[in-house]
Amino acid sequence: MPVSTSATATGLCAFVDASPSPFHVVRTVAAELAAAGFTELPESRPWADAGVGRYFVVRGGSLVAWAGAAADAAGAFRVVGAHTDSPNLRVKQHVDLAIAGWQMVALEPYGGVLLNSWLDRELGVSGRLTVRSGKGMGHTLVRIDEPLLRVPQLAIHLAEDRRGVTLDPQRHVNAVWGVGDEPRSLLDYVAERAGVAADDVLGWELMTHDLSPSRLVGRDLDLVSAPRLDNQGTCYAGLQAFLAAAESAGAVTPVLAMFDHEEVGSQSERGAQSDLLPAVLERIVLARGGGRSEYLAALAGSVCASGDMAHATHPNYPERHEPLHRIRVNGGPVLKVNQNLRYATDAVGTAAFALACAEAEVPLQRYVHRADLPCGSTIGPMTAARTGMPTVDVGAPQLAMHSARELMGAHDIPAYAAALAAFLTP
Repeated sequence: MPVSTSATATGLCAFVDASPSPFHVVRTVAAELAAAGFTELPESRPWADAGVGRYFVVRGGSLVAWAGAAADAAGAFRVVGAHTDSPNLRVKQHVDLAIAGWQMVALEPYGGVLLNSWLDRELGVSGRLTVRSGKGMGHTLVRIDEPLLRVPQLAIHLAEDRRGVTLDPQRHVNAVWGVGDEPRSLLDYVAERAGVAADDVLGWELMTHDLSPSRLVGRDLDLVSAPRLDNQGTCYAGLQAFLAAAESAGAVTPVLAMFDHEEVGSQSERGAQSDLLPAVLERIVLARGGGRSEYLAALAGSVCASGDMAHATHPNYPERHEPLHRIRVNGGPVLKVNQNLRYATDAVGTAAFALACAEAEVPLQRYVHRADLPCGSTIGPMTAARTGMPTVDVGAPQLAMHSARELMGAHDIPAYAAALAAFLTP
C-alpha cells in the first residue's frame, strides 16, 4: 500500500509564503516537527537518548530530523536531502548610498539568480540579525513584508540598442527606497522593526524577497506560481513525506536533511559539504550504544535521495532540452542522471527510487541534460562523497528555475511527496 501524505498545492503555497529566507524555512519546518512530537536537540550537549525517538537539530539555515525506532546500533538510514536557500538579491555590508537624489540600498546577487526577473518588483527584507546579548550574542529573525525596495528598469529609450541593457551585478541591482540627497540607514530601520537596538546589531544575513503571494494559476488551477520553488518545493514535499514515514518507522531510520548554501556551492559550516549530516548520523549510532564500526556498517546499508527541483521541457525553447528525455509538468517525479556526476544517481539509487515510485503508485520520469550544455548540480554528489551512501538525485518538474517567480504543476506536489515517503519506508 502506498504511504499517504498531507502534501497539497495550497499547503506548498502556505509553506513558501511563511518562509522568505533559509532561516524562516527552518523555523517553519521546526514548528511542524514540534507539533508532531519532535524534540530539538542542541549540538553542544550530549545526546544520550537520541538513538530512539523523534528529534531534530538546527544549525543556522540547516536542519536534520530523524525518527529512530530501531534499537540496532548498525541499523540503516534512509535519507531525503534538500536545500533551504534560493537565488536572490542580498544586502551588502556597507548598504546605504544616495545617487542623483535617490536614497538607495546596496544589493548583490546570491547564487545563479536571473537578474532581470527581480526588476520592478516590490521587495521585502528578511533574514537574521546577530545581536549583542549580555557578554555574548544571540540571533533575531527578521521579516518585513512591506514594499520597501524596488530595483528599477532602465527605460528602453535610454538603452543603446532599444533591447534593454545587459545587467551588471555590481551597478544595476541596487534598490530604491526613498528620495533625498543623504543616505538613510537600512540597518537602523530593520533593527527598529525587529525590536532591537541598532547599536546591538553585530552582524546580519539579510536578503530580499518578492511580496507577491504564492497562488494556483492556469485555466484549471493546476499550476503553482510562487517564489523559491527551487528548492522549497522539495522542502515542503520532503517534510510531509518524512512526517508520514515517521508514523511507520521500523528497522530503517528515516532522516530529513535540509542544507543552506547549496546555490553557492555548499562549502560552509552548515552546507552539504560540512560535517552536519555525518556528525548527526554518527551521534545517533553512538546513542544506540554503537561505535565507529557500527556507524560505518549503518552507512553501508543506507541510501540517500537528494531532492532538488527538475527542469520541465520549456514549450518556448524545446530545442534546449535533450530530445529523448522530455519532462512534463504534472507528469510525476523526476529521476536525474548525469554521466559526469553533476548528479549522484547510480543504478542502486535508481532502483531504490523506482521501487518507491511503484510503491507510491506514481509515474517516474527520467531526465538527462543536453550533452552540449553545462549541467547544474545538487547536494547529491557531495552528500554521497561525505557519507559513502548510494545516492539518487530526484526532483519535481518546473519552469523558470532561479527566477524571482517560478512555475510548477499542482498535481506534482502530492505525487512527489508520496514517492519520497515510500523511499523513506522501504
